[in-house]
Amino acid sequence: MNFAEAETLAERAVAVQAMVEDVPSPCSSVCRMDRLSGFCEGCLRTIPEIVGWSRMEDETRRHVWRAIELRAKAGIWRAPDGTSDTGDRHA
Repeated sequence: MNFAEAETLAERAVAVQAMVEDVPSPCSSVCRMDRLSGFCEGCLRTIPEIVGWSRMEDETRRHVWRAIELRAKAGIWRAPDGTSDTGDRHA
């Protein structure tokens, strides 16, 4: 994930939180877990959030989206040295 992707994901998260029902999945079909952060590199969810998604009520899904928004805005998807788990440097 890069800064532009994180910004887009955060913007989508804000829009989704206003939805009353049929909250969409944040999955972007990247489906690769970052070993340092523990988040999916495509949607910034944890494994429990991914596994439990299909059984979640819409309110809980909105809470997950809020967490995704905060993660994206905080940049916690990046390794502490500014690189991704694959070594790509994020400027």
